[in-house]
Amino acid sequence: MSIDDTAHRTAPSEPPFAEADLPWNHPLARRLSRLGRRLKQGDRNHPWILDAGVIAVVALMFCVPDLVHDGDGDRRGFDLQLTHLPWPGTVALQAGLVLPLLWRRRRPSLAFAVIAVVFFVQLALGVWLRADVALLIALYSLVLHGQLRRLPVACAVVAAALGLAAVRLAPQVHVLDALFFLFSTIIAAVALGLAVRIRRAQLAVLRDRAARLEIERDQRSKLAAAAERTRVAREMHDIVGHNLSVIITLADGGAYATDHSPERGKQALLLIGDTGRQALGELRRMLGVLREQTQTPAAPQLSPQPGIADIDALCARIRAAGPQVVYRTGGELDALDRGVQLTVYRIVQEALTNALKHAGHDTRVELAVSVKDTRLHIDVHDTGRGGGTVRPGPPQEEGHGLAGMRERAALYNGTVTAGPAPGGGWTVRATLDLTPLAGTDLTPPAATGGAV
Repeated sequence: MSIDDTAHRTAPSEPPFAEADLPWNHPLARRLSRLGRRLKQGDRNHPWILDAGVIAVVALMFCVPDLVHDGDGDRRGFDLQLTHLPWPGTVALQAGLVLPLLWRRRRPSLAFAVIAVVFFVQLALGVWLRADVALLIALYSLVLHGQLRRLPVACAVVAAALGLAAVRLAPQVHVLDALFFLFSTIIAAVALGLAVRIRRAQLAVLRDRAARLEIERDQRSKLAAAAERTRVAREMHDIVGHNLSVIITLADGGAYATDHSPERGKQALLLIGDTGRQALGELRRMLGVLREQTQTPAAPQLSPQPGIADIDALCARIRAAGPQVVYRTGGELDALDRGVQLTVYRIVQEALTNALKHAGHDTRVELAVSVKDTRLHIDVHDTGRGGGTVRPGPPQEEGHGLAGMRERAALYNGTVTAGPAPGGGWTVRATLDLTPLAGTDLTPPAATGGAV
């Protein structure tokens, strides 16, 4: 067996119909579709032109023959007692039947009523005109553009009119045959009007649904952008707030130490420089991740997100600013998910920053992070300003830091409580639930990539 035969047998079978073979992809169908769109656009811009065109077509096809031919000469074979009107009377009846079609879309009920009255006058006079087709056009327009609650009355009127016409044809055509043919025209006009109306309603519903879906998509995009801005604001608060608090405390301590211990002042200045450079590096990494790159420059240097292992360095920076920090751990913390570790680090960072900001550099901070079963506990307690006083300010006042801690803890069904301790000072307690939720990824977006 040749390679070509093998490829022919193993190749997947082609679909029974190619896309080009579909009816709506035929060149003629596309031309008709473009023509229809142009007509719709022209009708929206000049609605009277289409109605005038309909009247012109009806007059040319059905009115002119009645004026050109002699009254009964074109109906040979029908022995009917018909009245032959002079051409002014014929033109008047034709005008009464055709001209109301100019209102068929704006006032369909009025147009139908006028045409029906003229039709009954014509029957009373015993006149037969080809322009009687205007009655069916008016019925179609009423179904398409009018109120459907008036449709039964309109159908009854047309049925009565055509029934009288069938009785007049009785000498030449059986009444039942005439009724069948004439009533079929009524059904055809009503069915065509309903089909077009239903189709237009379906298209309107589809357009409305597409518009609502587009609005919902824009709203989801705005909500996602708002959530991202909130996350970035929280990260900026944690980074900038912590480092600025350390820098301010070091600057105050260095200014005081300059007069008494110049070496301590120099050490404070060096620590301020290190803290500022660290904060600047973190901000650059954050902006490098968030900036929209239009010319694909060199990728920003990324580093892993901080975790529980970085809490020791965090405590060292706080100690350099003056407070005594005692850090204890319990349980297998290194095995935690990176998202959990980032949440723990940010909560601890915010709690230590608040202790440094409000309790001052003379406080003592006890930090404990432990894991027991599926619960992770964070306890941060400071002794307050001067080693034993309660933190100043009303306890109900909350800044963005405490709200950010609660938002982070809520990602893991956790809680955060903060308030004055019974023996003085301030206590922050956070509890996280480490039980994984089925089908839910609790990892924050920032925990999956570079530093922010």
